[in-house]
Amino acid sequence: MEKLLTKIKAEIDVFVKEADAQLLKGNKAAGTRARKAALELSKMMKEFRKVSVEEAKKK
Repeated sequence: MEKLLTKIKAEIDVFVKEADAQLLKGNKAAGTRARKAALELSKMMKEFRKVSVEEAKKK
C-alpha cells in the first residue's frame, strides 16, 4: 500500500504541474498531459480503494 501511495502522490504532482501550465500559460499540450494524468489517477484511486478495504478487513 505504501508503494501505491507513493505512485499516487507522484501522479498528483504531475497533474498539478500540467494543469497549471495549461491554465496559466495556455499550453494546450499540457492540458493533454493533465488529462492523461487524471485518467491514471482515477485508475490508481480505484486500486487504492480495493487495497484499503482489504487492509481494513485484516484488523
